[in-house]
Amino acid sequence: MTFHLLCVGKLSLPFIRDGVAEYSRRLERYGQLRTLEVKEEKSRPRGEDSRLIRAAEGQRLLAQLPASACAIALDEQGQQLCSEELAQLLQQRMLHGCSALHFLIGGAYGLSDAVRQRADQVLSLSRLTWTHQMARLLLLEQLYRAMTIIRNEPYHNR
Repeated sequence: MTFHLLCVGKLSLPFIRDGVAEYSRRLERYGQLRTLEVKEEKSRPRGEDSRLIRAAEGQRLLAQLPASACAIALDEQGQQLCSEELAQLLQQRMLHGCSALHFLIGGAYGLSDAVRQRADQVLSLSRLTWTHQMARLLLLEQLYRAMTIIRNEPYHNR
């Protein structure tokens, strides 16, 4: 399985970079991880509509997404899964011939409607609000956890 992370912006906080590096390394046992960061929109003057920012960043994400890619968008309005359900989702995708999954993570203002509509599935990491940098770290940890569940390895304690 190849996991593609298409993300708005770079990681700026050292502790998040360290965590992302750790879970990226752990995921290597289960397949490839490729991360592509698109440019984050510059902050706008006060009162500027965040919709314009989401739209510009969304266009950049969609420009990097192959037309036939299986895409999963991370959005606060998406479906919430427990770790076992995420593992089942990944396993089903693998069993049905999906060798690569593209995960889309928006910027500070989230994802545009166009990105959510293009996605094959929209998931939420939590009802809580996370920064887009934290979302990347949480996603990688959950992907690692899901792969250990699929392989019946001891990381997940249930």
